[in-house]
Amino acid sequence: MAIGFIGAGNMGGALAVAAARTVGGANLLIADADTAKAAALADTLGAATADNAGVAADSEYIFLGVKPQMMEDMLADLRPALEARADKPVLISMAAGLSIGCIKDWAGDLPVIRIMPNTPVAVGAGMILHTASPDVTEAQLGGFLAMMAAAGRLGEIPEKLIDAGSCVSGCGPAFAYLFIEALADGGVECGLPRAQALDYAAQTVLGAAQMVLTTGRHPGALKDAVCSPGGTTIAGVHALEAGGFRSLAMDAVTAAYDRTLELKK
Repeated sequence: MAIGFIGAGNMGGALAVAAARTVGGANLLIADADTAKAAALADTLGAATADNAGVAADSEYIFLGVKPQMMEDMLADLRPALEARADKPVLISMAAGLSIGCIKDWAGDLPVIRIMPNTPVAVGAGMILHTASPDVTEAQLGGFLAMMAAAGRLGEIPEKLIDAGSCVSGCGPAFAYLFIEALADGGVECGLPRAQALDYAAQTVLGAAQMVLTTGRHPGALKDAVCSPGGTTIAGVHALEAGGFRSLAMDAVTAAYDRTLELKK
């Protein structure tokens, strides 16, 4: 199975790393306008490099990792190579705001899987939302799910909800990193060495997330279990609430969603 990646940036590169874990780097083709970046990623994974046309001609699955505003022109350039093929490769788009219909209009009538991944796929702890056009076969979808198995969790979602989902799982790591950094800063202010504070904060957020996923309990109930009457934790929760912590987190998601709607086609 040849798997091609057009775009070796943060997200495309992270997905290539995940795919290499399941299918092996030798089955990957990497292309990027920055040929040095493509070569560096390919060397790390044991993959081969190609130009965009080479990926379009030889790959069974083609990950489209270019910016949304670049997608139409890029696919117009590739369309002759795609239409010249006897088979139909599966296009996998991760471009925010671009519908399956847009990809088909620009690339030709090819099967399309639209995904919204996040960067933790690079360490096997990601979240990939996915939706597929009706012409994606069960075998093709199964192949995609298998190759991404090492990326983390995968969740099928209707296309009408994928933008909203992405503003939680796709943008969310950045919000979580801010929180981890802020926790660590608080620890440093209280006297902890920086390295220890970061380690404690990151592991704590990881563990809290795992508690939600493993137990299935509501985060509010898990929070209550930590807050002893008159204790230290409830005092900290009070401070967060006084600062509008939850409201700001909600505003971050909706601001990201509003920006997605501006990019939508």
